[in-house]
Amino acid sequence: MNNMKPVIGISGNQLLKAISAFEGTSVSYTPQNFVNGVQQAGAAPLILPVGSEEAARTYVGLIDALILTGGHDVNPMRYNESPHKRLQAIFPQRDTFDLALLDAAIKKGIPVLGVCRGMQIVNVYYGGSLYQDIDSQLGDQVLQHIQKSSFDIPIHKISVEKESYLHQITGKEMMVNSFHHQAIKVVGKGLNVVAKSPDGIIEAVEAKDADVLAIQWHPETMLQNDQVSKNFFIDLVKRAQNN
Repeated sequence: MNNMKPVIGISGNQLLKAISAFEGTSVSYTPQNFVNGVQQAGAAPLILPVGSEEAARTYVGLIDALILTGGHDVNPMRYNESPHKRLQAIFPQRDTFDLALLDAAIKKGIPVLGVCRGMQIVNVYYGGSLYQDIDSQLGDQVLQHIQKSSFDIPIHKISVEKESYLHQITGKEMMVNSFHHQAIKVVGKGLNVVAKSPDGIIEAVEAKDADVLAIQWHPETMLQNDQVSKNFFIDLVKRAQNN
């Protein structure tokens, strides 16, 4: 790397329903917290609007690391399942785009951080499957994974595998926030499970053969009060610089 700041690509989302705030027009966006996290860690964020697979490959050519962000449910057809009755809105074009981003990033050898849906995309890319709705498929044995509290408040504990890369960032356990109704079911081949919540829900995975770390919670919404959450962005920027 030269003296320029590393460029961190942030996968974009799209408002699929027109709302009056934007005069009824569709909008490409990413949560501001991801932008803040990257900027505070000393890098330049680049939002990658949903487009074709070719566009995804072009974007990855411009960046030094990739963040796969949250959003819509992954289309269950991607892992050969029919839609569960509690499946929420899907956005198939974004699935195709995010999978192409991830594929190009792995082939380029740049670091990837998957967050929430981003972790689910990583698992599907590696051939895994998802619980389409935790509460109805796993019942009362699970904790509250769609928290009613403000997102900056951590709600439950996770335990982290000692030999994992994640352990270097978090230590052996930490408190995390939680806003997801889907979770990893069958783990993709080529992934290691490196964190779980007390009810057994998978909270983080790492790729065995690529620089990919993916987590189920949202560190970007806890940046203000939590150093470990900041460390995810600091670590990603460091990995981008060392690449």
